[in-house]
Amino acid sequence: MQIEHWNETVEGDISEAAMCRKFEARGYNVTRYVYPPGTFFPPHQHAVDKIDGVLSGRFRMSMDGHSFILEAGDCLQVPRGVIHSAEVIGEQPVISIDAVKTGT
Repeated sequence: MQIEHWNETVEGDISEAAMCRKFEARGYNVTRYVYPPGTFFPPHQHAVDKIDGVLSGRFRMSMDGHSFILEAGDCLQVPRGVIHSAEVIGEQPVISIDAVKTGT
């Protein structure tokens, strides 16, 4: 698993609309969420392929024995069936784009 960082040279300035377009172009449906400080999602899995993208705040995601801290412009693919957890790090809420693969 590897974090994908926003590339302003290629993708332009980061914005909610730009991140949504990026994921939609890859065949994902997107939803915006705001997670307050202290939010924790215990280990779980999904029946669909997903991407978690961060617009602001810090979001720690753990899967396959690795932890990743996502910050503004970062995204991480979460394949279906992979057990993972997530938590907001710090005092700022996380604004997240949750992308679910269509047709899965």
